[in-house]
Amino acid sequence: MDLKFGAVLSSFLLLAALTGAAAASPADPEYRNSIGMGFRLLAAGTFMMGSPEEEPGRDTDETRHQVTLSRAFYMQTTEVTQGQWQAVMGSNPSMFVECGADCPVERVSWHEVQEFIARLNQQTGQSYRLPTEAEFEYAARAGSSQAFANGPITQTACDLDPVLDAMAWYCYNADERPHPVAGKQANAWGLYDMHGNVWEWCADSRTDGDYPAAPVTDPLSPNAGEDRVIRGGSWSNDAWFARAANRDWTRPEYRNDYVGFRLVLDPAR
Repeated sequence: MDLKFGAVLSSFLLLAALTGAAAASPADPEYRNSIGMGFRLLAAGTFMMGSPEEEPGRDTDETRHQVTLSRAFYMQTTEVTQGQWQAVMGSNPSMFVECGADCPVERVSWHEVQEFIARLNQQTGQSYRLPTEAEFEYAARAGSSQAFANGPITQTACDLDPVLDAMAWYCYNADERPHPVAGKQANAWGLYDMHGNVWEWCADSRTDGDYPAAPVTDPLSPNAGEDRVIRGGSWSNDAWFARAANRDWTRPEYRNDYVGFRLVLDPAR
């Protein structure tokens, strides 16, 4: 992007953001804010988090257990883009700048994401945040109990998995780079790139050991200073990393060209 044009675009979008937008209501199934972020309302619900023992690529920290999310929430339909980050922060830290404004922003730490959220909330008067790990998996599954939202995993390595190929950019098809958001099939809830493209930061810190076996409601591990959870796999990973149940984590100050994020918006009540 031309630097002068980028500066003008950033100023325009910031002005638009500062004018605010109507607060999202629980009655609205979709919402788009003033800088072009789209959201879908996900109903409260109960699901089985984790993976069955026979799932290919499964890791030992994926014990299946019942999770209830007691409140509806809006999940961003795509990863936060470079253009959206530029509009709020006035800069673009991404490695793959040439990918364009519609590509996911990457090379952003968990701490920098918190600053982005704080600015966005101040500008709009709304309540954006990172999804919890449970909210991310709930959204990634979109009602599915299989490895991917659209079916089972058939290939764990960097080879063609026809099910995953329809929904995700991963090492087999990504040509060693991220791609513009919403370039693959959405899941049943209208969410894109929940598998692949870039890893996504979650609100939770890493927890030691397996999940609890007993049912839980609205789980969150927010301890400051701990490794933070990332979910979804990326353009650089084998197919098994993109499974809905797969978990990983890294230091909150970490930046890499395969880690980005998407936001949750809490409805006005």
